[in-house]
Amino acid sequence: MTANKTLLLLPGDGIGPEVMTQAKRVLNWLQASGRASFTIAEDLVGGASIDANGVPVTDATVAKAKEVDAVLFGSVGGPKWDKVPFEIRPEAGLLRLRAELQVFANLRPAKVFDALADSSSLKPELVRGLDIMIVRECIGGIYFGEPRGIETLPNGEQRGINTEVYTTHEIQRVGRVAFDLARKRQGRVCSVEKANVMEAGLLWRQVMTKLQAEEFPDVQLSHMYADNCAMQLAKNPKQFDVIVTGNLFGDILSDLAAMLTGSLGLLPSATLGAKDEATGRRPGFYEPIHGSAPDIAGKGVANPLAQILSLAMLLRYSFDMQEDAAAIEAAVERVLAKAGRTPDIAVPGRATISTSEMGDALIAELEAI
Repeated sequence: MTANKTLLLLPGDGIGPEVMTQAKRVLNWLQASGRASFTIAEDLVGGASIDANGVPVTDATVAKAKEVDAVLFGSVGGPKWDKVPFEIRPEAGLLRLRAELQVFANLRPAKVFDALADSSSLKPELVRGLDIMIVRECIGGIYFGEPRGIETLPNGEQRGINTEVYTTHEIQRVGRVAFDLARKRQGRVCSVEKANVMEAGLLWRQVMTKLQAEEFPDVQLSHMYADNCAMQLAKNPKQFDVIVTGNLFGDILSDLAAMLTGSLGLLPSATLGAKDEATGRRPGFYEPIHGSAPDIAGKGVANPLAQILSLAMLLRYSFDMQEDAAAIEAAVERVLAKAGRTPDIAVPGRATISTSEMGDALIAELEAI
């Protein structure tokens, strides 16, 4: 059995609690089968925390997140909180957690399961077998750069300001994550920016080129402008292995890549920090890339597989439980091939099932191992 690991669950808002419930069932299965031992805490974040505490995440919750081995996050936001002040919007809780934990490398896989090749918005032959990893820098760039804000000009007009800024260190550390991942995959990294019109993009390209030459000569590096990358993802997505890019472009491109797979309800993510060389511990923050989906919250129809696959990534990257992560991923693939489908991936001739029924089907596959 794997040594006891500590986890913080933050279900959040909308469908977050519903899909997190199914992930907890997988955690319970891991413990009941003797594969692992966990100490699990749960807390509020996002709109749920605003309602209870007046802020999207409390100092106490942030402290808990820093103490545990990994955080499993659900989703935040919804129309209920659209009119709260910008600085305490639900999403501010997520951004604060990422910044406080110093998790800078967001790993977003876009993998097409064979059973879902026909569900993609692209032709099946373009996406069948697709397996891309997008590595997005996520605590720098234009989302965090200074100066920022809204100011009033002398003529009475207002001006919104956001600053795209990256340092050599910030680029190097996310680049190393991408190159390390490529070594375990197909050995190719495509670095994406706008070096033709942005100085921050030019620095990004220069740093990535130097990093590859000095530390990763065995990995093939190419460069691509962000707008062309978006086009190429829609035209010929299987040309990519690992894509590494900044915060804004990574946000956009990973959502575009997500739709190649057929459903946002199937895509997990991991956000990693730097490893502490003394303890070997590495901050990890895991979440599905879908939103809180308030339109279907409470109806029991949300797809829980992205949350469960986020848990699989947690087992792989934070706990080094490679076999267990692979077992969960294989169980998901089997469920998609032969069980019913939640409404987001429903097809004629297959039963449409609920969130909990999808969880039932997955647990049955795991118990059959």
